[in-house]
Amino acid sequence: MEPRILDSVLDQVRRALEQDDVTGAVNIIEALRPSDQAEVFAELDDATQIALLPRLDPDDSADILEKLDDEEVAELATALPSEALIRIVDEMEPDEAADLLGDIPQDKAQRVLAGLEDPEEIHPLLLHPDDSAGGLMTSEFLALRRRMTAAEALEALRVWKPEAETIYYMFVVDAVGRLCGVVDLRQLVMADPGTPLADIMDPDVISVTVGADQEECARLMSHYDLLALPVIDHDRRLLGVVTIDDVVDVLEDEATEDIQRLGGSQPLGRSYLESSVWLVMRKRIGWLLLLFLTESLTGTVLRHFEQELEAAVALAFFVPLLIGTGGNAGSQTTSTIIRALAVGDIELKDALKSLWHELRVGLLLGLGMATAAYLRALSWNSTPDLAATVALAIMTIVIWANALGAVLPLLATRLRIDPTVVSGPVMSTLVDATGLFIYFTIARLLMGL
Repeated sequence: MEPRILDSVLDQVRRALEQDDVTGAVNIIEALRPSDQAEVFAELDDATQIALLPRLDPDDSADILEKLDDEEVAELATALPSEALIRIVDEMEPDEAADLLGDIPQDKAQRVLAGLEDPEEIHPLLLHPDDSAGGLMTSEFLALRRRMTAAEALEALRVWKPEAETIYYMFVVDAVGRLCGVVDLRQLVMADPGTPLADIMDPDVISVTVGADQEECARLMSHYDLLALPVIDHDRRLLGVVTIDDVVDVLEDEATEDIQRLGGSQPLGRSYLESSVWLVMRKRIGWLLLLFLTESLTGTVLRHFEQELEAAVALAFFVPLLIGTGGNAGSQTTSTIIRALAVGDIELKDALKSLWHELRVGLLLGLGMATAAYLRALSWNSTPDLAATVALAIMTIVIWANALGAVLPLLATRLRIDPTVVSGPVMSTLVDATGLFIYFTIARLLMGL
């Protein structure tokens, strides 16, 4: 929704509430599309949200909760009366309902489950972590039998009336529920009505096991342009289906977390403006303290080379230039490697190839930067010895930064740490201290300090 329109709708809702016209405010919200309803709803204060949500049609309330951030949904659901929450959860998709119930207090989740019309749809989904294929999948899908005909399959579709995102692919199972094929809607419509599904299905089905990470689901669906991905157990029994709308949410959430970590902060877990000042501070203070302690290594290096600095004060003029260039070079490399890891361009086994690649890149970059640094040092009336020291140091630092940038994300991945943790400020801080050590060591050798 355009900001101008959003502000106009919010004004209408707030005016209605100021006049105690709750029904009018509800009618305004219900007249919007689901995505716009959630956008308007998110701008209201907590007390207003809690008052309005039970008054909305349960379908609309369910759509709103499915589109809000998980932490906001958990807070709202916890504050709502159990009876109102039951009506809303009954209208939610099974996977979304399972996520919600997993985030609220257990006693309340049990009360809600006991009051649902079809709790058996949700129970199996609660057994799996939210960030796994089992936590992402929906149990609401149509499984066809291989002996069914095309006509019988189409009739099953008419009876079931599936959601739009689950209608394009239909998965075929055998007598014990094992996944054995997939057929798309076009094949069913074009096939002779009496043709058995076994004759038209594709037996080579791309699937994931129930414990697979959600990023693996997203990667497979993106790579193979899938609208739905079947989830199976170790016996190949079909347990559920991951749909494209869920994967889009995963990709957005993962990208948001990675970008926040790139800046040296813990993910907020909710929208920025909905995050309190205290929450934002807590997410940032840990990294700032860690980087502060790490950056103190720079001071330690400077103290170690105090005599060299006293002997050649001009060395200090180039410290910001050298450590800034090294940090930038390292950050460029880490961002490239992290993205390559995310899209599957490289794997852990490619560590040596990546290192060799970045060493050569670093050498070329270092030569270019060394030339620029030498000329810049001479332009500041530096001695040839000092200019050569700065040039050689900056070339060495760039090569070293590229090597670190190539290895650290892969090492973090090997240790099951998010590689974005070692990017940005962390990389710059590491290169600062090591870069100064390289600089003063070269100065000691070339300038005889």
